[in-house]
Amino acid sequence: MFNHSTSARRNFLKTCGAGFGSVALTDLFARENISTGQVPLHFSAKAKQVIHLFMNGGPSHVDTFDPKSALKKYHGQTAPTKNLRTERPTGNVLQSPYKFQQYGECGLPVSEIFSRTAEHMDDICVIRSMHADVPNHEPSLMLMNTGESRLVRPSMGSWISYGLGSGNENLPSFVTMCPGGYPIKESQNWQNAFLPGKYQATYIDTSGQRVEQLIDHIRNKRVSQRDQRQQLDLLKELNRQHASTREDDERLDSRLESFELAYRMQGEASTAFDIQHESLATRKMYGKGAFARQALIARRLVERGVRFVQLYTGAGQPWDNHDDLAVKHRNVAQGVDQAIAALLSDLKRTGMLDSTLVLWGGEFGRTPVVEMPKEGSNQGKMNGRDHNHYGFTCWMAGGGVKGGQAIGSTDELGFQAVEKRVHVHDLHATMLRLLGYDHERLTYRYAGRDFRLTDVHGKIIEDVFS
Repeated sequence: MFNHSTSARRNFLKTCGAGFGSVALTDLFARENISTGQVPLHFSAKAKQVIHLFMNGGPSHVDTFDPKSALKKYHGQTAPTKNLRTERPTGNVLQSPYKFQQYGECGLPVSEIFSRTAEHMDDICVIRSMHADVPNHEPSLMLMNTGESRLVRPSMGSWISYGLGSGNENLPSFVTMCPGGYPIKESQNWQNAFLPGKYQATYIDTSGQRVEQLIDHIRNKRVSQRDQRQQLDLLKELNRQHASTREDDERLDSRLESFELAYRMQGEASTAFDIQHESLATRKMYGKGAFARQALIARRLVERGVRFVQLYTGAGQPWDNHDDLAVKHRNVAQGVDQAIAALLSDLKRTGMLDSTLVLWGGEFGRTPVVEMPKEGSNQGKMNGRDHNHYGFTCWMAGGGVKGGQAIGSTDELGFQAVEKRVHVHDLHATMLRLLGYDHERLTYRYAGRDFRLTDVHGKIIEDVFS
């Protein structure tokens, strides 16, 4: 296990003088089987990388992957059980406006708004008993992304990058994509916090179509690569002299590494982010729009060794439909369904689904009862759902996951998880296990404490494994 105590030994050795420190440091890493940026696996693992399809805003589980016949039975009536307290006042039961149909040999039911994704249900494990802590976007986004709803902590992608290291030195190990701007909480969703800076995500706004629009300054039109290399070598020497008079500074190391990565990316990233290298048939399979573009880019990135790729639905919170849910949920789903199905097909076609863990879901679900009108929010309408952290759905596919099954359940109406309850910490622990890590042992020492993604929580969801 690599933690901050190793960094402390490195500081000591580097200050021993006469070049002895560097020699000793090399020997230290060799003897301890440690390489910078990679923690040895605790278990054998099939998954080597993750694609997180983040439906930010909170998709309704009872309108997507967790159908409830009782919603039709009690529609317009008071719920047979008392409404749980959520962010805003709620009223009577609201039935789903969508039809559900069974798919695959497994026969799992899926809403019509995800009819294309539904074609892959035999490869998908649906977890219907998720629950979080509070019914508010900001803390729930932080919990899902970092394992902590209040304090600054490293993101899930940062932890995975820290553990697995980079599979391609010419690309970032962690990439997050969101078309049109930032989601709620902005870059805190993909922060590295106290982990070294190289483990923070590289953010890409996928609303642009050309590589130059996706990545600023990816090509230098004024300076040749040879001249850039000379500039970087000079900068590296100046910074080496600067660092020699100070203790090991991870912020300086991270800044230098970012310069080097930016230089190396000019070649590799130009290809990886350019979907014009794909056939017309492949691009048509993914469909049109920013989410389709970033889904195809995600496949191109993981096949090049990027460890964690996160795809947001869009800026802000597109799934946060407090009113007009019947129209809005359908519209948002239409923007992602074809691309998700194409991504799963593509990963399976190329043999990469076995080594790529795909996670779908939002920060919470939505209530099975209607949200009451409130000035300034749902414009006096009574046709939407409030936030629901008591019970919601996510699903996983690939990377050692047993598909064609549903784990756990919510109550009769879908208000709260009741069977095989799965907290977000449990989800994180299980994902790390699929990647070969014991969530209790993948730690980083900071401020005198060994931190981990799951804090002091987390139970493995045994039913997930194939």
